[in-house]
Amino acid sequence: MANDLSFRPKTSEIPTRPGVYRFYDDKRRVLYVGKAKNLRARLQSYFAPVDSLHERTRRMVLSASDVDWTIVKTEFEALQLEYTWIKEFNPPFNVRFKDDKSYPYLAVSLSEKMPRVFITRNRDLKGVKYFGPYTQAWAIRQTLDTLLRVFPIRSCSSGVFKAAKSANRPCLLADIGKCSAPCVDRVDQTEHLDIAKELVAFMNGMDPKQVEILQDRMEKASEDQNYELAARLRDNIGALETVLEKSTVVFSDLTDADLFGIAHDELAAAVSLFTVRGGRIRGVRSWVVDKEIEQPLEELVRQVILFAYASTEGVEAPSVPKEILVPAIPEDASELEKFLEQTRGSSVSLRVPKRGDKAALAGTALENAEYSLSLYKTRRTADFTSRSESLSALARALSLTEAPLRIECYDVSHLSGTNIVASMVVFEDGLAKKSQYRQFNIESAVDDTDAIYQVLSRRLKYLRDPQSLDDGRFSYLPSLIVVDGGIPQVGAARRAISESPVPELALCGLAKRLEEVWLPDSDFPVILPRGSEELFLLQRIRDESHRFALTASRKKRSSTISSTLMDIPGLGEKRVTALLRRFGSAKRLKLASLEEISDVAGIGTALAEEILNQLKQTP
Repeated sequence: MANDLSFRPKTSEIPTRPGVYRFYDDKRRVLYVGKAKNLRARLQSYFAPVDSLHERTRRMVLSASDVDWTIVKTEFEALQLEYTWIKEFNPPFNVRFKDDKSYPYLAVSLSEKMPRVFITRNRDLKGVKYFGPYTQAWAIRQTLDTLLRVFPIRSCSSGVFKAAKSANRPCLLADIGKCSAPCVDRVDQTEHLDIAKELVAFMNGMDPKQVEILQDRMEKASEDQNYELAARLRDNIGALETVLEKSTVVFSDLTDADLFGIAHDELAAAVSLFTVRGGRIRGVRSWVVDKEIEQPLEELVRQVILFAYASTEGVEAPSVPKEILVPAIPEDASELEKFLEQTRGSSVSLRVPKRGDKAALAGTALENAEYSLSLYKTRRTADFTSRSESLSALARALSLTEAPLRIECYDVSHLSGTNIVASMVVFEDGLAKKSQYRQFNIESAVDDTDAIYQVLSRRLKYLRDPQSLDDGRFSYLPSLIVVDGGIPQVGAARRAISESPVPELALCGLAKRLEEVWLPDSDFPVILPRGSEELFLLQRIRDESHRFALTASRKKRSSTISSTLMDIPGLGEKRVTALLRRFGSAKRLKLASLEEISDVAGIGTALAEEILNQLKQTP
């Protein structure tokens, strides 16, 4: 059954975006490359019951040991990537063309007296201009059918052309406007050659200026009241726009560039490299690395570029394009450009895309990188072996007698000392147990350490009554308590634990700046190896407690401002909701002017003045 396939990804892991996917065997050889408008829907079809699959598909799935994918913006970009990877990897399960030749091309025979356009897989013809290749024969036929409406050159064979010329009667294509009929002298040789050259020029650059030229001609025909010609030009414009849309042009200026998307956190970074040549995506490369030390994005960009264009033994370095687009500029950008110029042999520009098509593609690259990083962390979390190893390694690092099967982590969030909220998150066997998360509202605290002391004192007092262990709130004693912070926070937590009925509870603190682990009564931190499973686990627990505390704090602040506004005469629930929807937060509402508040539906000038007066009195 399909469920027996160990490499089957979880449905939730597969995106619903357009993209290209690859199946691999156990030696990482690419078995099959395919594209999809919806990756999740397409890939799920491969994991149906094996008996229901087509024989060839069944053999491919049973031969595979892994599958991955790359997200793109459109299905047309997926088509181009599919071709790139099929040419690169030559997968054994992809469709083999019956004539056992290469992929189909669009060709124009400029050497003939009456040039013709046709589809061929033979690249050895003389005097022929080729365009393509295409992965799907239907795609090139559709493109040709559209182009003939705008550039009506002959597409018939020499035999058909001679027969029509002898009979002095053109074929059906001439009658429907897809051929200029040079066979019956509707256009002379020079005019027909000019049409062929226009087609070649358009296909060479996929230049949108051709659309602008037709638009000018359409407007002039309309001004001259030649509406029949204007309508025909309008249809031609639509046809060219369709071809341009399907050409997978990323940059309108035919740029050669490499574009990097980088997503990172304290322990890992995911990189997505989009290779663009001639304005089109030609390839995608992705990788994830563990970070040894905390690095800013600028430094990470520098190291990624050096790695991406470095040559290894027996492998030639990738070609360096004229333009490299990155999410941030390193401090030594000029020196980095000089290094790349030596490899390229000419100037190289390193810059950050700010707007337009390049910024849009940068967003796509970043989305791929973020998805890769999320999937990397999710898979590490879901791996039972990794979780077991992380708990055992953590026990050794902290000198615990046994692996901490239940870990509780605490964090404090507040706004300038007000609306203080603390969080408690629970991880059992290395997995989050959200049903046992708790939040604590704190009336007042001197500082974060005081808040930590109050929270742990309140939590640990429940352990005095043994019956409380079965009430569903605290299932059993925590094996390890983690606090977000360094020596001060650990000291406050230690004081609360020593005053509790369970003074021997294990405790540590995780300082975010350098990811140092602090133990009670220790002058030096425990440094866990970067990229290790135990540090990854602690980081994930700490980040989850921070997220939970911040969410609770924001909710409390929103509730506070809502209550304050509801006390103002004339303000009901709908008007309060409208105010918060317009300004987003209490802080922005306080900074708003009288005119801005009175512009909200249902809020007049008098009511706006009352709102401002009330907010000034609210801390």
